[in-house]
Amino acid sequence: MLGMSVPSGDRYDALVVGAGPSGAAAAYWLAERGRRVLVVERKRFPREKTCGDGLTPRAVRQLLDMGLGEPLSEFHRYEGLRSMAHGVTLELAWPSHPVYPSHGYVVRRRDLDLMVAERAVKAGATLWQATEALEPSLDRGLVTGAVVRHTESGTTERVSARYVVVADGANSRFGRALGTARDRSYPMGMAIRGYYRSSRHDDPWIESHLDLRDREGNHMPGYGWIFPVGDGTVNVGAGLLDTFTGFKAVNTTRLMEAFTATAPSYWGISEATATGPWTGGRLPTGGSVLPKTGPTWIVAGDAAGSINPFNGEGIAYAYETGRMVAEAVDDALEAGDGLALAAYPERLEAVYGLYFRVARLFVKAIGNPGVMRELTRVGFRSRTLMEWVLRIMANLLRPDELGPAEAAYAVAARVVAALPEP
Repeated sequence: MLGMSVPSGDRYDALVVGAGPSGAAAAYWLAERGRRVLVVERKRFPREKTCGDGLTPRAVRQLLDMGLGEPLSEFHRYEGLRSMAHGVTLELAWPSHPVYPSHGYVVRRRDLDLMVAERAVKAGATLWQATEALEPSLDRGLVTGAVVRHTESGTTERVSARYVVVADGANSRFGRALGTARDRSYPMGMAIRGYYRSSRHDDPWIESHLDLRDREGNHMPGYGWIFPVGDGTVNVGAGLLDTFTGFKAVNTTRLMEAFTATAPSYWGISEATATGPWTGGRLPTGGSVLPKTGPTWIVAGDAAGSINPFNGEGIAYAYETGRMVAEAVDDALEAGDGLALAAYPERLEAVYGLYFRVARLFVKAIGNPGVMRELTRVGFRSRTLMEWVLRIMANLLRPDELGPAEAAYAVAARVVAALPEP
């Protein structure tokens, strides 16, 4: 049951700050290994999060590995992406892959995060809800836990742990207290979303719009999405990267106003069908937050900037990095030496390094409106090309494609680097 705890004063193997995707995944995989884990979550479940709610095949794979296939199947399943630009619509099914399924789900974060947190608790982790990690505890310069506040009672206590996992999201106040910071040369995303009632709430495709215009038909930087939730509503959102020319003059609220006013009429999006106010947030991308580890602490998910620059996807990378963090902490516990944590940044580089570097170059290039328009115009003429783009952007290339892909990435990097500044 959520909220179970062990006697205060015990020393945990790991304290996890945040019970979102990366924190809950790290807690689950550590508990599965028999480690004593405490997770502190500032809010009480269920709680809302600003998110597109779409789970790609990479995210679904991680949830299946945690044994969540049955509860996940109760939510809305979709088969691929409907992409729209320049008057052309392409419906692109998720590709077949030896590791990842060929479908995704749309699950509201209030339901998804509760489901994974419950799974971590069932595996043996302890969860304290409505508990905020106020500051790190230090002993001779080493992090030994945290001072936490139980917000509903107002009481505070000091939690002792051999290692601390920082998983408190994109703003990561706890991470900043440890000295983490975003490299500002990396792209920063900004997004906003709302829910609308729609008769097409169970559409088999999630929908993206790459050619945004205002009511007067003027081009706007950024992109829009409409994701059917399957519960009578659709998740509608808009986002942009700070690499886009003119992004400072177009905030996400203005972008969302333009998108909801010009979105296809078949979705029925209007003020009358809105179910509540919009919410927004920032998206640090491409592994932009550094450092990733200290002698006794380690950072995962959005707190580490682990968001795909190509498409703004964060949930799959949160689950994956949470799992990697659990493996690194488990190795450190086994060895009795925090130096084992140093393998984590090396693994991140091996898994995501080339991909994220090319993604950063690409999004810098498409920040030029002319380049963006030309790429989408040319790309939408070829279904085969767009199917490749979908696989690359969603990081779903098969193992036999990785060699040619690395060569293609290298060529793309040279081409993008040679493009003139916008």
